[in-house]
Amino acid sequence: TDKFTESVYVLANEPSVALYRLQEHVRRSLPELAQHKADMQRWEEQSQGAIYTVEYACSAVKNLVDSSVYFRSVEGLLKQAISIRDHMNAATQGH
Repeated sequence: TDKFTESVYVLANEPSVALYRLQEHVRRSLPELAQHKADMQRWEEQSQGAIYTVEYACSAVKNLVDSSVYFRSVEGLLKQAISIRDHMNAATQGH
């Protein structure tokens, strides 16, 4: 009966001991896990900001490349204006 009583006692208390150990583990590791979660959230926010910045910069570069046609047009008009100015100066000096 002593062995039977001891076995019943162990079996009855085993879940309590397991739950106590589990609670002890959670209490010890939870602050560190919470800190890791906060760090990951902060890194995610920083990454999202960096991704937005890179996408915005890529868009700006693409717009510059697309506007090269307009820059070439302005360059041609400036060359034409300089040529007209030179002709006008030559005509003025010739008179």
